[in-house]
Amino acid sequence: MDDEQRETGTGWPQPAVPEPAGEPDPRPEAPDPDEMSPLAPVEEPREGAGDGDGAAAPSPPTPRDAEPVRAAAGGRVSSAGVMIGVLLALLGFTLVVQLRTTSTDPTLAATRQEDLVRIYSDLDSREKRLQQDIEALEESQRQLRSGEQGRQAALDEARRRADELGILAGTLPARGPGLSVRFVAGGKPIAAERVLDAVQELRGAGAEAMQISGAGGSPVRIVASTFFLDGPGGSLVVGGRSLSGPYTITVIGDPATMETALKIPGGVAATVAGDGGNVIVEEREVAEVSALHGPLKLEHARPVS
Repeated sequence: MDDEQRETGTGWPQPAVPEPAGEPDPRPEAPDPDEMSPLAPVEEPREGAGDGDGAAAPSPPTPRDAEPVRAAAGGRVSSAGVMIGVLLALLGFTLVVQLRTTSTDPTLAATRQEDLVRIYSDLDSREKRLQQDIEALEESQRQLRSGEQGRQAALDEARRRADELGILAGTLPARGPGLSVRFVAGGKPIAAERVLDAVQELRGAGAEAMQISGAGGSPVRIVASTFFLDGPGGSLVVGGRSLSGPYTITVIGDPATMETALKIPGGVAATVAGDGGNVIVEEREVAEVSALHGPLKLEHARPVS
């Protein structure tokens, strides 16, 4: 028997009288009594309720909805593969046709054997002529290079000879191994003939460049035309310039040979020592001859060609 039916004593149940609903709360803000009942259904909060437009967010797709998308994608991949295969087939066919066309020359295929022999002979003759031309050009190149090297060698030789003549003539400075020869006077002044003897001995020993300097003034280059005179007061006139002692000759050449020539018995060193003076010889690893002689103006001599 239901809770909503009661016994009447007659054997028939009497329906239960519904109870009056609760009185509404006169306050406008009061909640509905039915909503406050614990048996009232609880309303689920809706997503996107806080958005300004009040639109609900779409529900995520179900696995059934995703199946058609995958099927469509599989169909597109298959179509692309078919198109790639067709393009590759067309490319291969084009290459085969081109190779067959290139390998087959209708002109040569229709040429007679005699004509082919003549064509081969012409090609062979042309190759020989080209080879001869190449050899001729290579020979010309070798001749040009040889001539250029010969001209360069001649030019280098001319420059070397000009430098040598410039050093001998005193128009170019020079440096190299040599000696420093100093004349110190004793009881008598150093005579011009003693200095000239020393210059002659040095030239005989292979001197290549010389200059002489005094106590003051610039040095004087000694060349073939340089002269030596005794000056006033024990001075020395060299090439028209007056020098005062002591005198120093700087010479370039073989040091050992030139020193031996100066110190031979009865030579320059012994003669100066007999006059009370002294000759001091010092070997120089690098001797500098910087004085220059003016170019000599020739009036009568001419070169012989």
